[in-house]
Amino acid sequence: MTEKVRCLIIGSGPAGYTAAIYASRANLSPVLYEGMQPGGQLTTTNEVENFPGYPEGITGPELMEDLKKQSQRFGADIRFGYVTATDLSVAPYKVTIDGEKTIEADTLIISTGATAKYLGLADENKYAGSGVSACATCDGFFYRKRKVAVVGGGDTACEEATYLAGLADKVFLIVRKPFLRASKIMQERVLANPKIEVLFEHETLGLTGEMVVQGANLVKRRGEADETQVHIEIDGFFLAIGHKPNSDVFKPWIETDEVGYIKTIPGTPRTNIPGVFASGDVADPHYRQAITAAGSGCQAAIEAERYLSEKGI
Repeated sequence: MTEKVRCLIIGSGPAGYTAAIYASRANLSPVLYEGMQPGGQLTTTNEVENFPGYPEGITGPELMEDLKKQSQRFGADIRFGYVTATDLSVAPYKVTIDGEKTIEADTLIISTGATAKYLGLADENKYAGSGVSACATCDGFFYRKRKVAVVGGGDTACEEATYLAGLADKVFLIVRKPFLRASKIMQERVLANPKIEVLFEHETLGLTGEMVVQGANLVKRRGEADETQVHIEIDGFFLAIGHKPNSDVFKPWIETDEVGYIKTIPGTPRTNIPGVFASGDVADPHYRQAITAAGSGCQAAIEAERYLSEKGI
C-alpha cells in the first residue's frame, strides 16, 4: 500500500508539531507520524516552566497536547505509527510505516528526537518525574537550595553539575572511574566549586524515598578488597551520561556525526539530501530544549515550503 504526500513529518515532539503547524499554514497538507512516544520526551516531564507563553507553567503532556491540537486546527494529518525503513536515494522519498505502508514524500522533516541514556535501574522508572531527571536545565529550578546528585564524568556531567551548583545547596558528582573525562577547563571548574563534591569510583545501586527521591545507595570501588557501601541524602538525581539520537533508520542516507546526531548545514535544518530536513533533538547535541526544538521545526517547515515552491511541486 502506497500513499503520496507533499510533506511528511516524522516525530511528534515540539519540533514535529511546530513543523506541522507551519507546514499546514503554508498549505503543504503535512502528514505527521507520532512515532514510538507520541509527544516526545516532554510527556515524561511533570512541570515545564521555561516554555514561553505559560507564566504559571504547564505539564509536559498538556503542552504537547496543546501543540498537537494547534497543528490539527490548521489541517495537519496526525497519525499513529513509526518508521521501520527508508529509501532516500531518489525523490519522492520512500518511508515505510509499521513495516506495512509506504509513504512517498516530496519533502521529509525528521523530528525523531533523542533518547536519554539511563543506568538501567528499576528505581529510575519508579521515580521518573519524582526526582529523576536527564535534563538539569529543564528541571534544576525545582531543586533550589536542596541536595542533588549528577551521574557522569564527561563534559555534559560537569556542565550540569556546575549549572546545578548555581541553584542547589550541594551537588554530588558520581563518577564511575577514578578520573573525569571532561575537558580540562570543565574539570577545573568542577573541582574548584565548593558546592560540588566529586565521588570518584562510585556507582549507583539504587534510589530511596517515599514517593519522591530522598537518597541514593552507592558502592565505592566495586569488586575491590576495600569495596564500601555508601548512602547519600539527595532530593534530585540527574543522569548526564549522554543521549542517543533516534536516527538509525535514516543513517544509510543521511550524514550523522559519530554519536548519531544528524548533520545539518550550519544555520539551517537542511541535510545532505535536498528536500530532507532535520529539526529538534535528533540534530541538536548542544541545547536539547523544547523551545529550540520548536524553533528548528519552524525553520524546517519554511525550508520545505521554499523547496517545493522552487521545484514547482
